[in-house]
Amino acid sequence: MPYSDFSLEKVKRTFQLTTSETVDLFGNVPDLECSVLLTEVLRYNVPLALASNSEKARSEMIISPIIIDLRRQLKERINLFSGIEFDVDSEKGLNGICDFIISNSPEILFVSAPVITLVEAKKENITAGLGQCVAEMLAARIFNERAGNEVSTIYGAVTTGSIWKFMKLDGSVISIDLTEYYLKDVNKILGILAMGAVSQPIDV
Repeated sequence: MPYSDFSLEKVKRTFQLTTSETVDLFGNVPDLECSVLLTEVLRYNVPLALASNSEKARSEMIISPIIIDLRRQLKERINLFSGIEFDVDSEKGLNGICDFIISNSPEILFVSAPVITLVEAKKENITAGLGQCVAEMLAARIFNERAGNEVSTIYGAVTTGSIWKFMKLDGSVISIDLTEYYLKDVNKILGILAMGAVSQPIDV
């Protein structure tokens, strides 16, 4: 059973999680101003991606440039993985392809110290992607525990490219930010991603 088979209800029941839903959960996180390059890229790419109305276009033209800009601004202290197999525990259904993983490590050849999982919402349905994202967050935590990485909190995001929703996993509690962020809030989106990416000790 791959990550994508999990609904939010199913992942909560399977792994005995509770949820906490809060408006502006990440409201106090400082913005990270996007680069001039990202501003120009999004200005050109977003109309094309939205007009094509395909998940692949949104991924390549909107999501990827944002997280690449994040890596550049954090001086390559983190790394990004896109569309990779992340098989952590097949018996529990924690296996399959992850849309994006952000690791708290400069290692680029393989996943090390995953701290953020990012799910591209299918059919632009943010809510439907929450369960998959939580399953991937759980897998990231198990991965870190096995590797001896001291990562206490895992962050997650579900996005259509133009809309972003964030979560965090701490213990058995999934905290879900009921606030949705839009591309006009790209500085806040980058700020939340940066906070999640570097709030843990860097793995070297």
